[in-house]
Amino acid sequence: MNNIEEIFGSNVFGDAVMKERLPKETYELLRSAVMAGTSIDSKIADTVANAMKEWAIEKGATHFTHWFQPMTGITAEKHDSFIAPTKDGRIIMDFSGKELIKGEPDASSFPSGGLRATFEARGYTAWDPSSFAFVKDKTLCIPTAFCSYGGEALDQKTPLLRSMEAISKQALRIVKFFGMDDVTTVRTTAGPEQEYFLIDKELFAKRPDLMYCGRTLTGAVPPKGQEMNDHYFGVIKPRVAEFMKELDNELWKLGVFAKTEHNEAAPAQHELAPIFTTTNIAADHNQLTMELMKKIADKHGLVCLLHEKPFKGVNGSGKHNNWSLATDTGINMLKPGKNPSDNHLFLLCLAGVMKAVDEHQDLLRISVATAGNDHRLGGAEAPPAIISMYLGEELTEILEAVENGVHHDDRHKINMTIGTEVIPTIRKDNTDRNRTSPFAFTGNKFEFRMLGSASSISDANVMLNTMMADVFKEFADRLEKADDVKSEITKIIKETVHNHKRIIFNGDGYSKEWQEEAKRRGLLNLGSTPSAIPYLCRKENIDMFARHGVFNETELKCRADIALENYSKVVHIEALTLIEMVKRDIMPAVSKALRNLCETAGVINATIGRKTSTAQKDIIEKLSDCYDSLYNLATELDTEVEKAQGISDVLEQAKYYNDTVLVIMEKIRSISDNAETLVPRNTWPYPTYGDLLFKV
Repeated sequence: MNNIEEIFGSNVFGDAVMKERLPKETYELLRSAVMAGTSIDSKIADTVANAMKEWAIEKGATHFTHWFQPMTGITAEKHDSFIAPTKDGRIIMDFSGKELIKGEPDASSFPSGGLRATFEARGYTAWDPSSFAFVKDKTLCIPTAFCSYGGEALDQKTPLLRSMEAISKQALRIVKFFGMDDVTTVRTTAGPEQEYFLIDKELFAKRPDLMYCGRTLTGAVPPKGQEMNDHYFGVIKPRVAEFMKELDNELWKLGVFAKTEHNEAAPAQHELAPIFTTTNIAADHNQLTMELMKKIADKHGLVCLLHEKPFKGVNGSGKHNNWSLATDTGINMLKPGKNPSDNHLFLLCLAGVMKAVDEHQDLLRISVATAGNDHRLGGAEAPPAIISMYLGEELTEILEAVENGVHHDDRHKINMTIGTEVIPTIRKDNTDRNRTSPFAFTGNKFEFRMLGSASSISDANVMLNTMMADVFKEFADRLEKADDVKSEITKIIKETVHNHKRIIFNGDGYSKEWQEEAKRRGLLNLGSTPSAIPYLCRKENIDMFARHGVFNETELKCRADIALENYSKVVHIEALTLIEMVKRDIMPAVSKALRNLCETAGVINATIGRKTSTAQKDIIEKLSDCYDSLYNLATELDTEVEKAQGISDVLEQAKYYNDTVLVIMEKIRSISDNAETLVPRNTWPYPTYGDLLFKV
């Protein structure tokens, strides 16, 4: 049994390792530069690189890589060995500060949204010293940012770091008004709860849709699904428990704060949740978590599915992003305290979040817009595509009191008894949890519940950080001009609550009534990725991102194009996969079943002189209709995919895939799923939902 304290962070070139291996002066200069966000001297880089190399070699590393996160939502690596030739034809192990600080990968194959021509290959990776290097698969991985030859961001990390600097800069202006002169940095923290499915590897290999698309394009619902709620928090199966055990160990070695694991709502679905940490580190850790989930699952004869909706009619997978603000002195700015109505810093921050979420509903929706997540949002399993905030009864009452200029008597923590003396009395939280809310306050943080399980958390946190930086800037501008700061704080809170209370909704986000109410309130309802992405380039958004140095207009427009291009590519691959499945496997299976039925009916008629029964005729007729419909729709889908490919405008192409191609695919699915219920199990070409969900 591994000692967790001993293995935790053992593969990370972390603070303790640096303190031990670096000269004291170098260590202090490096940490000061990281904390201040300033550049690192080349001499310091050389010393760090040498120590990093020696440590990595001791861990068995032979290569190094600049580990970065391109806009594809995955990580990228180019490995270089430590070897360098000597004059006598031998080698030495070498790693310089220059190699640590900057790399030059071929950037031509990464998406750039027209930012550069495909024949222009040069790109740069730049060391992010605020995120620790680590050893993985005998390779020293150096977390880096990735940019084009012209300096534009081509990755997820660069804008995240920029947004963190932006919100820190503006939040520092705010906390000064509350006597916090010792605060030098305000950081956002995140804790992403990762949901995923585990299915048998042999069954996975028999499903082309899962192999190519990560989700099933056909599949009849099994007799039993999740309606008994017996899987949620249930006993973890031995095979899955072994996977989780190894996953925890490997994550702990890499310094990932893996904390909570359990079965989720659907059969074969699970969740892993970490302890909160600084947002850019949380983003790195989550990318590592997804990578290791897939790798370790394979070792156990399993496949980890991270698609947001791998099974239709079954609970999809999200990634709840728990977001908060904390000073470097340890103050959580979103913690209400014992008397929330007297905690003016908290109320000002809370009002700021209200304003940011209301004014930038579009950005939050865009941050979770993918082809996969569109299948999940709006179902009775995930928040609707409409952005709203949940605060709970007490905080809502406090804000109403502030708006109306009256004092609110804070209720003390309520003790709750269960009804038996054996169970101890427990403290009741200020708020309940609302599982239908996209953006819910959960005690000392906000839980943004719309993220899809396969996505990087960077996009959502870039939006949240920049939105809040902009609101803090507006608040700070007012406070710095005010004669009476205390009075101005109260005025700001009151005005903000009055102007943005439409975003607060504490009820059932799944209900039809809320859809109608949200429309009356003027809230956006962007049901698909193609309908959401164009909002990214609104003038107000362009100006805001530029104001805080997070994106320039060119970067923003290229990201919109990349999101639309990626959407179209995903649906295109799904459509081609479905066409192949229908023509090569499903139609032949239906044909075989028809032939067997007709032959059976003929034998019965010839043997005993009995005419074809009504039941036989009915099934034969239904299967015959399915066969014809599948052929006609597959042919139509083929034609429409070709039309979609001929559309040059990225937005119009994405709309066509959404409005036309996906509609035909759903029709094919419906007919195929009906056929599956009529064709004998041994004739159907693919493992069924029952096989996939219950055979782990």
